Amino acid sequence: MSIKAQRFLNGMIDIVIPLLATAIALILGAFMLIAFRKNPLEAYAALVSGAFGSSRALIQTTLKATPLLLVGTGICIAFRGGVTNIGGEGQIIVGALSSAAVALYIPIESRWLLIPLCFLAAILSGAVWGGIPGVLKARLGVNEILTTVMMNSIAVYLSNFLLRGPMIDPREIEMGTRASQTALLPESAFLTRLAPPTQLNTGSILAVLLAVVIYVMMWKTTIGYRIRAVGLNPAASRYGGIQVPVYQALAITMAGALSGMAGAVEVLGVQHRVFENISGGYGFNGIVAALFGNLHPLGTIPASFLFGGLMVGGNKLQRTVQVNSSFVDTLLGLVVLIVVAAKVVSANRSKRRAKNA
Repeated sequence: MSIKAQRFLNGMIDIVIPLLATAIALILGAFMLIAFRKNPLEAYAALVSGAFGSSRALIQTTLKATPLLLVGTGICIAFRGGVTNIGGEGQIIVGALSSAAVALYIPIESRWLLIPLCFLAAILSGAVWGGIPGVLKARLGVNEILTTVMMNSIAVYLSNFLLRGPMIDPREIEMGTRASQTALLPESAFLTRLAPPTQLNTGSILAVLLAVVIYVMMWKTTIGYRIRAVGLNPAASRYGGIQVPVYQALAITMAGALSGMAGAVEVLGVQHRVFENISGGYGFNGIVAALFGNLHPLGTIPASFLFGGLMVGGNKLQRTVQVNSSFVDTLLGLVVLIVVAAKVVSANRSKRRAKNA
């Protein structure tokens, strides 16, 4: 088989595996619904209708998909660089807090200056939150999975402290309710809405553009080539003169920056304030979207839209057939399990063929 034919076949397999995994997950989910004495067809119809059945549903799906895409694109960089970023939740939190702090405490009226500063603060804070595990791995060999998970916890406690103390909404103190949230951001910090009065905003366009930019960087530039080389074969990369620890740290730092930006988009475009649980599970679900998109920035675009739809449709599924919304999380977990298993089997087959050749 020629090299072009082999590449085409591999590309088709990469497309088929996630689709097949989704189909198997839905079939397994149907059996679970039957065990709960629920109608699978009715449940899945409600899921699809809730996610894509109206313009309002499509807008909500797009809003959910936007932070998933930003986090997922960062996950693609990290995984391609041979490191694992489980710290998206914490990076979203610090990105949201830092962007809100700039909007609330820096007296700038011009939106053309304030919004970029908010994004810059979110990018830097997310990069620091991802860079700390990256440096620990590069310098001391500390497992980045453990450190990124620990950084998530630190971010949660930091958020709780700030939202109940220095950054709490003064009105909450006056009214005595003391809800853990910041004051409403000034309108000059709001992202432009694409379809008023809905919350659809320019953050969605920004996320897609960044996914394309990251694709170009990863596949068309020297930096991207070195990151991917380190992920594919650290020993060969080191022999070729590439500083493996540097590019591993760079990969997870860039992932953190994109997750921090996801926090800023959520605050500036949708919520307009920071509250507890602002991350909304995007940090973990972004990993699912990236895996489903074959760890490719362009593949993560439709994957994020699909999983954003599942998150939105799960609410209608819960109301329609009285199934807990965690059922959707179970479906997502099944998809990931099957996709990863299929990739492991495919990799083992490739190794056997290489040995026999």
